[in-house]
Amino acid sequence: MSRALYATFEIDSHYLGIRVLDVQEVLRQQQLTPVPLAPPVIAGLINLRGQIIPAVDMRRLMHLPDRFEPEGALSVVLRTGNGPVSLQVDEIGDVLAIDPASVEAPPLNLEPYVRNCLSGVCQLKERLLLVLDTGRTVDVSAAYAQSGLETNNSTR
Repeated sequence: MSRALYATFEIDSHYLGIRVLDVQEVLRQQQLTPVPLAPPVIAGLINLRGQIIPAVDMRRLMHLPDRFEPEGALSVVLRTGNGPVSLQVDEIGDVLAIDPASVEAPPLNLEPYVRNCLSGVCQLKERLLLVLDTGRTVDVSAAYAQSGLETNNSTR
């Protein structure tokens, strides 16, 4: 049986994974340009070698506290049908090979804004891996509608 490869990262104390095939690149700290009136889940825009891409703050999307040092976020740039999108994360992990049969459906008792972003969960030896559904995660309009957060009326 073939194993799927997942790029892993951390947000707060949560361990998340994305299919390696969905990852374009991983970047260290990037300068963010704020977007007035954008939903709070949009951390800003990144200029990636002349291409402007939106950056989604995964902490805000998952209703976690803001990081103490916002400029310390790392970017996981995803390939999407609408172009690249950056996910702002705390730490980058390893690439894991996981048996697809070990990935279970997200528990029903999760908050809808978290459950909506997940395609599954996988129990590893030492911790639980939350497997992101990249399509739903980067669909900012759907994520914003699920988040219950208000639009930010000022620049950050």
